[in-house]
Amino acid sequence: MRTYSQGATEEGGEPDPQFEPVHKLDTQVETKTHEEDEEVLFKMRAKLFRFDKEAKEWKERGTGDVRLLAHKQSSKVRLVMRRDKTLKVCANHYVTSDMKLSPNVGSDRSWVYNVAADVADGEPTAETLAIRFANSDNAQQFKTSFEEAQATNAKAKGGAVSEADAPPAAGGATSEAAASSSKPAAAAAEEKKEAQTEAPAATEEKHHEEEKKEQQEIKKDAQEAAKEA
Repeated sequence: MRTYSQGATEEGGEPDPQFEPVHKLDTQVETKTHEEDEEVLFKMRAKLFRFDKEAKEWKERGTGDVRLLAHKQSSKVRLVMRRDKTLKVCANHYVTSDMKLSPNVGSDRSWVYNVAADVADGEPTAETLAIRFANSDNAQQFKTSFEEAQATNAKAKGGAVSEADAPPAAGGATSEAAASSSKPAAAAAEEKKEAQTEAPAATEEKHHEEEKKEQQEIKKDAQEAAKEA
């Protein structure tokens, strides 16, 4: 009687490449985002900057969706923003009544404000942030929702939210964000095409000049905001 090794057949036969795995791996991993008990009040695409006091210059934190999230039990509202693709948190703080959105000099689509306890990097940190939108209408919608969140936090359950209060650290990517990051290439290309249709890209040189001008405007406005604080 002949015996055969796995994957082989009798003489003249073709080897069978099919093998049963010894162990089956469960690829489903539950990731906590700390947003499970919150609802989205506002969501819009924006670009975020932070002022580096040591270097005395603005540094880009990332581009992505800025969201205002309200806790279903306490009603407290916080601002959370994640970068595109990496989904890394670039802003995470409560929206408190002491925050003031100051318009950028010469820009109607960007706001500058001070945060006493932003925990995007894990530890509560005082920051001066600048957030820029695609157009003035989007910027105004953000301002309206931001001020509504301030009013909500002023009468939140358990007492008003103060500037020293730090929100929970943001966990892994939200299911919505994770899904968007794994979209097929064709779908991603279509979204990119739509985005370009809505806001045609400028030339590299023009883009550089706009960024430089925006940096100067943000820096000037941040200095004014710091004086008022």
